Amino acid sequence: MSTSDPTASPTTFDLERRVDSADTTLHNPRYAVIALGSNLGNRLETLQGAVDALADTPGLRIKAVSAVYETEALGGPEEQPNYYNAVVVLRTTLPPHSLLERGNAVEDAFGRVRTVRWGPRTLDVDILAYEGVTSEDPELLLPHPRSHERAFVLAPWLDADPKAELPGLGLVADLLDDLGGEDAQGVRRRDDINLRLPE
Repeated sequence: MSTSDPTASPTTFDLERRVDSADTTLHNPRYAVIALGSNLGNRLETLQGAVDALADTPGLRIKAVSAVYETEALGGPEEQPNYYNAVVVLRTTLPPHSLLERGNAVEDAFGRVRTVRWGPRTLDVDILAYEGVTSEDPELLLPHPRSHERAFVLAPWLDADPKAELPGLGLVADLLDDLGGEDAQGVRRRDDINLRLPE
């Protein structure tokens, strides 16, 4: 069945050819946190596909996946569809820039197009934090410079890891409370839908 509804159209992806040669064992893994967002296409299918694609990445093991949260788009063009957001907590032997490359490859596999700043997108993959690493590299700022200001990031992060801490800024729970709690900034937890943790 065809539809013009941008939130209901199917999404296809092919990540198999993008898998790199990262170490398949997890010796001395690091804790990392990735935020996922989608407001075009079949948003839930896209987020689940991103989780599955990350889980298939050598040198990476997903430890927790948050609930799905819905929010209106912040900034960018007006009248965008609402976002579905989630957070993935993982352990990885990939160095930060390799993890960034993997995230970009997953975005590309879902048809991400970067034409309008803060514009609508099929998939957004952002590294929020990487254990023991701070970076001022414009290509990879760590920890993510605006994550402490965004309830749509903090709420799912807290859900996935109740003891989470944002390096240099404190506990995620406290940062979210400072914004007004889980429902701050129009964020709404979607208990009627969920993402599966890969087996």
